[in-house]
Amino acid sequence: MHQQPHYTYYAEDFPLEERPRRFLEAFAAILRYSNYGPALDTYVHVSAKCSLCTAACPVYQATGDPQDIPCHRSELLLRVYRRYFTLAGALKARFLDSFHLSDGYIDTMAEAFYRCTACKRCLASCPMGIDHALITHLARWILSEIGIVPKALLVSVREQLEGETRNTSAIPTVAMRDTCEFLEEELDEIYPGAGIKFPIDVQGSEYVFFPAVSDYLLEADTLMGNAAMLHAIGASWTIGSENFDGIDYGLFYSDRMWERIIKAQVAEIKRLGGRVMLIGECGHASRSAKEGMQNFIPEEERLPVVNIMELAHAGFVSGELKLIENAIEQRTTYHDPCNIARKGWIVEQPRVLLRHICSDFVEMTPNGVDNYCCGGGGGTVSIDEIREFRVMVGGETKAEQIKATGAHFVVTPCANCKKQVSEIIEDFKLDVVRTGLHDLFLQAIIMPDGQKPEARRVFE
Repeated sequence: MHQQPHYTYYAEDFPLEERPRRFLEAFAAILRYSNYGPALDTYVHVSAKCSLCTAACPVYQATGDPQDIPCHRSELLLRVYRRYFTLAGALKARFLDSFHLSDGYIDTMAEAFYRCTACKRCLASCPMGIDHALITHLARWILSEIGIVPKALLVSVREQLEGETRNTSAIPTVAMRDTCEFLEEELDEIYPGAGIKFPIDVQGSEYVFFPAVSDYLLEADTLMGNAAMLHAIGASWTIGSENFDGIDYGLFYSDRMWERIIKAQVAEIKRLGGRVMLIGECGHASRSAKEGMQNFIPEEERLPVVNIMELAHAGFVSGELKLIENAIEQRTTYHDPCNIARKGWIVEQPRVLLRHICSDFVEMTPNGVDNYCCGGGGGTVSIDEIREFRVMVGGETKAEQIKATGAHFVVTPCANCKKQVSEIIEDFKLDVVRTGLHDLFLQAIIMPDGQKPEARRVFE
């Protein structure tokens, strides 16, 4: 049995005995001003707690702990809703000694709902169609409103919304510019004279580019591959100097934060006169933008959201993007980020590209919409205090999948997945190299004039 992790939370300065009251007040306010109520009304009537979801949950499969059964975890919140926000619950409380929310129960919820990776794999196995990831998200939102938030998430979002840099990695604009200039010099060694640029603050560009801002610190090859691909297809694109972070951690714990962040991103696109929100290789940034645009932006102000792998695929299919066939000789596999694969949004597009440029492409089993989470989903990858639990428990199934392929490269097109898979490789001592799709493009893109990469990138 794996030991339960201990999370470090930010906590507001108020007496603990007030937390149950504040929790219920926050819950009531969210129900009043959102549309979660109808879903909860349905769930409290159909919830069967049959535990069929155990077969789909990688965390439960690793721990065997009942607290990690998705329907049992969801019942923690449904029980509160049933008792305090339904007529039957109110009547039962009047005449019987029924459940009462306590401070200890809130602590139980805080631990339980941050063990979940919110990967939604359990949804397909639930005979009643209960979205346990949605319940996890709602529970985290309520907890955040009473000051229970993992410090890593709080610090990142606070910097993005109120800090000097306005991004989750606290990268100053001047540092972003310096990075882009350096990467342009690197690209000139790969494609001499091609003039591949990272345009910044170009008014009227079609695409305004929002990678996960951590790419500017950690994923140079991904960014260079992004720029090379966009140059090859002749895309009109730019990076905004006032907001260049595609990450929206509101997706992981609070609709209130999610809304503020997507509105700030849309404001930057409008400042630049852009027409499309282009997201880099990042699953959660893509989903938070796509769903956030629908959920929080008025219809007349919404903009299309495109993941850069979709754009690359469209360019390849149209013939605008030319790639060297079998440019990558080492065995390569692909990890599906849950946030773009679970609903079937981005599944085949990267595979079409990989099958062309890789002479030995192999699949994990299962994959696509049935994929296993890397173990760092739901924002848990940002909480370094729980690395042992997150990697050795949540990541155990993914480690086994990667190892079984015998691959040299594992393509991992998401910032959170990249961090988690890198730690899986390190902690499980796997002989594999984690990379992004566009990293491999640096060995495969043929420029419009026929120029091929002169200096091949070496991945270690």
